[in-house]
Amino acid sequence: MQRFFAEPGSIDLINQRIRLTGSDVNHIRNVLRMKNGEELWVSDGDKKEYHCVIRSSDQEEIVLDILYAQEPDYELPCSIWLFQCLPKSDKMELIIQKAVELGAAGIVPVSSKRCVVSLDEKRAAKKRDRWQQIAEGAAKQSRRMKIPEVMPVTSFRQALLMASDMDVVLIPYEMASGMQETRRILKKIAPGNRVAVFIGPEGGFDKEEVLEAVKAGAETITLGRRILRTETAGMTVLSILMYLLEQD
Repeated sequence: MQRFFAEPGSIDLINQRIRLTGSDVNHIRNVLRMKNGEELWVSDGDKKEYHCVIRSSDQEEIVLDILYAQEPDYELPCSIWLFQCLPKSDKMELIIQKAVELGAAGIVPVSSKRCVVSLDEKRAAKKRDRWQQIAEGAAKQSRRMKIPEVMPVTSFRQALLMASDMDVVLIPYEMASGMQETRRILKKIAPGNRVAVFIGPEGGFDKEEVLEAVKAGAETITLGRRILRTETAGMTVLSILMYLLEQD
């Protein structure tokens, strides 16, 4: 069943109605070709979701009748932020899509020393709009209760400052060794923790960046004996954390 997100102000609990506007109107009417009487889910972007039926629609808004509400437990018990160094071509789109599907709370695009991609302010803003659209689409598809935010592109040093208030900061590094130590670090992550995961670009992190991260409190981990692509590494860490943290 199709899923959408609504602003709290558009949810009328007294009359048991929800009004959808903006791009959702075109998607429902012209892409999905949904008609009056068809049912869908609407999330309030927090804890509640509403099973609704389309009451009426025009080019400006879709009016829904609420059939019932529930508070499912779809989100991970930890807030995991992916700090992803800018990859080449359109790999970032895939990374964001899969990160959202795997439960990331947000994504921070990072410009590090070995990043090949360089974005000026205008291009970065345009890219961010596109990335946020991808995050929203992935959140709808994967039955997320919240739309993860894609932050503006930031420098590596600024990213470390952003992650300084996290409970755990992880940085997979090809020079790290000891799978037992990695298991120990990952298993100590508990529900309620805020976790930052730093993933390097195609060329990996510069050694000085890793040392700076460790000095700031990050813990290096290994993902095994194989070298993973930048678009694979983040998914691997998120998959492991999802497995360890997912509630029954």
